[in-house]
Amino acid sequence: MLQQTRITVSNQGRGSYEITRQVQDFVTRSGIETGLCHVFVHHTSASLMLCENADPSVRRDLENFMQRIAPDGDPAYLHSQEGPDDMPAHIRSVLTHNDLTLPVTDGRCALGTWQGIYLWEHRTAPHRRTVTITVTG
Repeated sequence: MLQQTRITVSNQGRGSYEITRQVQDFVTRSGIETGLCHVFVHHTSASLMLCENADPSVRRDLENFMQRIAPDGDPAYLHSQEGPDDMPAHIRSVLTHNDLTLPVTDGRCALGTWQGIYLWEHRTAPHRRTVTITVTG
């Protein structure tokens, strides 16, 4: 059996946005008890991550790390057509993931106690991002 949906994640710009509930709700509605959940973001300047969900300072530290390795406005970047955060956003998405595959057990994603699913927006302006969730089992 296969079930698929798309969700739109509106955000306020650079940062991480938890989508665990939307993913888990769809997995539950799919009726699939055992299988896999694949989550895919349809953009080249945002990514997905499975991350600590109890302490937000973990995500702030990740953002600070990314700012050091892919700074906005670096004069070494040739691609800057959409602004100083454009190329750094592409670098960040290449270094992270545009998809996640998670086990489904007992009708839910089998996440660890402190794990959450996040859309990681790499652009500074607000965006609406499309995410496809596919559950097979």
